Amino acid sequence: MKHFEFEYGAGTMGANLPDTTDEFIPGITVEDPPCIPQEKLEEETLKSLRNPIGMPPLSQLAHKGSKCVIIFPDKVKGGEQPTSHRKVSIKLIIQELYAAGVEKKDILLICSNGLHPKNKQDEIRRILGDELFNEFWPSGQIINHDSEDYDHLVDLGLDHDGDPVLMNKYVFEADVPILIGHVQSNPYGGYSGGYKHSATGITHWRSIASHHVPAVMHRPDFMPVSGHSLMRDKFNHISMYMEERMGKKFFCCDAVLDSQSRQIAIFSGYAKEMMPKSWEVADKRTYVHWAKKKYDVLVFGMPQNFHYGNGMGTNPIMMMQALSAQVLRFKRVMSDHCVIICSALCNGYFHDELWPYLRKLYDMFQHDQMNVLPDMNRYGELFGTDQEYIRQYRYGNAFHPFHGFSMMACGHLAEMNTSAIYIVGAQEPGYARGMGLKTRATFEEALADAEKKYVGPNPNILALPLTFKRASVHLCMADDPKGDGHYAEERVIR
Repeated sequence: MKHFEFEYGAGTMGANLPDTTDEFIPGITVEDPPCIPQEKLEEETLKSLRNPIGMPPLSQLAHKGSKCVIIFPDKVKGGEQPTSHRKVSIKLIIQELYAAGVEKKDILLICSNGLHPKNKQDEIRRILGDELFNEFWPSGQIINHDSEDYDHLVDLGLDHDGDPVLMNKYVFEADVPILIGHVQSNPYGGYSGGYKHSATGITHWRSIASHHVPAVMHRPDFMPVSGHSLMRDKFNHISMYMEERMGKKFFCCDAVLDSQSRQIAIFSGYAKEMMPKSWEVADKRTYVHWAKKKYDVLVFGMPQNFHYGNGMGTNPIMMMQALSAQVLRFKRVMSDHCVIICSALCNGYFHDELWPYLRKLYDMFQHDQMNVLPDMNRYGELFGTDQEYIRQYRYGNAFHPFHGFSMMACGHLAEMNTSAIYIVGAQEPGYARGMGLKTRATFEEALADAEKKYVGPNPNILALPLTFKRASVHLCMADDPKGDGHYAEERVIR
């Protein structure tokens, strides 16, 4: 037998699995492409900024009197290390703006939290670093996006697909709107950064409800994750419509990141032309052609605190989203009868301050003929307009209430694409069972049950330690050169 340790709460849980079990850890089992040496980061970032793709550099776009807005990702996107792309690129961008004659008073930094909680003062400091924080925070020049602040939103009507577009007014009115993004694996449309950043980070829940819903996420083109789904098209079209109505392009500066969020390459310029080029580099790290067989069992663990925040590994709805995110990334190597075995504390901690509405959503799901998570979708408007939940989003650092519906839409994908999911070590197992999950005390018990009921003796097992601790890959079959879903002709942004 092989012994593994999988994430569980704040620690780990051991598992003894058959000797035939394979193991994959991002960036370790298959090495990432080399990252830019730390001493070269500023040089490479500056080279990218001064040679943008498809548009002039900042030195030509900005001048004295230009109103400049720098939009940067929130804490959910990680990257708080001293050499993070945010810290390196924003400092250099500001230097370029100053050199072009822009005055400090005309620069505004906006955290693109979208429907995520507004980042707190200490979180903003960790994201930007002391130097940038101390320069711009005291003068009120660092703010969070507020998708419910109608005094600072612009309603652009419907885009050419008929989707509503409401965007941040500061960005709309800026002379030079600058997007800082990360090209890193994302279950929603393949990659973060580019037009995904603007379509989700500085808009309104009604805009986000045009793509983070079952009608888009349960289509065949959404699973497994790729960059040519209807969701990705909607990101692109909403953002390009913003550019059309603004009368200017976003100036993007995106970093392709590795498994430890280090910069592999930097791309700047016009997103429509830049994104396909950045994806070419990102594909080499993200779509890993490694598996020589399909797997009947995926085994991993879930910490209590990761990605969306403390409680993600205990809150049953967020647990489902995390499970589905793994299915999106690993579907290409899963057999048709694959089961998941995952350790999770599942102790009833919902973190009600962060997700004040999810306990109610969970309780509603247990009643009124709610059989599958999409049955809850009809309540999106009810919760999305609930003024108390909105007040907690605006002033209490909580997620916006519609965010929970995007999580449920994703969460159903795990049930759609597996034979069964076992939660191991649940302290309050009823919460897991209330989401349609099976529960067992140990990995060994779960595997024995799965062999009896679903996968038979001697299944192909893939162990995935650190799966929520390192930036994931989208695992592909070794003999499927087109498994990344990004064929050359499909790199054109429609």
